[in-house]
Amino acid sequence: QVKLVESGGGLVQAGGSLRLSCAASGIVASRMSMNWYRQASGKEREWVATVRSDGTTNWSDSVKGRFTISRNHARNTIYLHMSNLEPDDTARYYCNTPFRGNDYWGQGTQVTVSS
Repeated sequence: QVKLVESGGGLVQAGGSLRLSCAASGIVASRMSMNWYRQASGKEREWVATVRSDGTTNWSDSVKGRFTISRNHARNTIYLHMSNLEPDDTARYYCNTPFRGNDYWGQGTQVTVSS
């Protein structure tokens, strides 16, 4: 059974940094394309970033240059490193992966950036 668990969210001031974690089970995260999405209150969920099995990444324009991704193979975890955070980054962040025809999501972790 595939399970994704996000953590690391919190309240941070504008300009600050956070590291979100997505711990995977039931899959080998480093062999998958893993995605980060976010959903602000009252808005639709939006794609943030993708890391592929070969380590290449794609980023939404809104976070490019401020966010990075790393992976810990031993912990089967991917990380979203967020820096220079802005109030518009306030949202619930979700980890996602498509696997064998299904889309798997974690429960999300809330990030709130104060101005």
